[in-house]
Amino acid sequence: MKQKCKKWLSCIAAALLMQPIVPMLFYAGTLPDEYYVRDGQTLTISSALPITAHPVTSIAEASAPASQTAQASLRLFGILPIKTVEIQKTDEILLVPCGQAFGIRMLMDGIMVVEIGEVKTENGICRPAADAGLREGDIIRTVGGKPIDSTESFRSAACTGAPLQLSVLREDKVFETQLTPVFSVQQECWQTGIWVRDSTAGIGTLTYYEPSTGCFGGLGHPICDPDTGKRIPLAKGEADSVTISGARRGQPGVPGQLRGYFSTKEPIGTLSCNERCGLFGTLSQPPSDAPAIPMAFKQEITTGEAVILSTVTGDTPQVFSIEIESIDYTSDTQNMVIEVTDEALLRTTGGIVQGMSGSPILQDGRLVGAVTHVFVGEPSKGYGIFAETMYEVSRSTSGIQ
Repeated sequence: MKQKCKKWLSCIAAALLMQPIVPMLFYAGTLPDEYYVRDGQTLTISSALPITAHPVTSIAEASAPASQTAQASLRLFGILPIKTVEIQKTDEILLVPCGQAFGIRMLMDGIMVVEIGEVKTENGICRPAADAGLREGDIIRTVGGKPIDSTESFRSAACTGAPLQLSVLREDKVFETQLTPVFSVQQECWQTGIWVRDSTAGIGTLTYYEPSTGCFGGLGHPICDPDTGKRIPLAKGEADSVTISGARRGQPGVPGQLRGYFSTKEPIGTLSCNERCGLFGTLSQPPSDAPAIPMAFKQEITTGEAVILSTVTGDTPQVFSIEIESIDYTSDTQNMVIEVTDEALLRTTGGIVQGMSGSPILQDGRLVGAVTHVFVGEPSKGYGIFAETMYEVSRSTSGIQ
């Protein structure tokens, strides 16, 4: 009997000891390794269970004091160690939340292969582009060592039938190949067997404007080619004024879309980079007279009520209520799941539609992120990205410190 009691007590003790290990492992795997914290403040993390940060090294003790970097130990219930994280001290970041729709005109850095086909010759069917190792989504940067910037210049280079020495970008790697045109008996000209594109245009939404630099961020995701789905390398581009004339309402399985037109001849800004987390550039003047507000750091965002600013008619953003359902620190860009709860927006658009990407998300008077994607099967829901991620990438790519 005593042996049985001992076994039961051992099992109960083991179960009690195991209980905190599960949340410790969960938080160790899902919480970020790096945080921004305002000067004079300490790291506070919004979580279901209490987590506190305990200094490991102070700014003064860090090996590079000028970097304003320190380390802290995250502890569950203030006792159980989860992980050691890096803390970067920074000033308050003030940004103007926008929500205005804007037009996008982009010229590619090279030309993109959007389709590979066959050419009928006297000797039968040939696939010169495939034989050269080209694939859809490849970016042809140079022909014969000279930069190529338009489909017309590429066609001119190919029209003689001479072999073309190409420099090609694929998945961030450059390779060389030779493409030999063949004579088409149908078209009676030399052809390469590829369809290419050198530019694109569309509509998106401005997320924020930084008064101190004139820089803006928008979309929350990259501009991708509609045929290949590949991110378009930007050579140069411009931002234009847009007036929204209406919206095609989204339905389960069929994404909706904002309809609009470019409303001025002169651009309102220039595009500088097309990155994984948004489109960035500078504006010639502030998009509105709205005041700048603090940008929230990722650990300050909570699930619950929030709002978005979006333009679904005319050229003036409106405020719509949403719910932040969940927060994911492990994803690169899909950081929040949001649901539109505003009845007026649901009646007008059915929820999130194409063209609303970049609509700023605000919570407790702070800019927390931007709308990025709609759930095709449930248009009232979609993803959002942290404003911190957009801002960090825009600063690093622009060279602003």
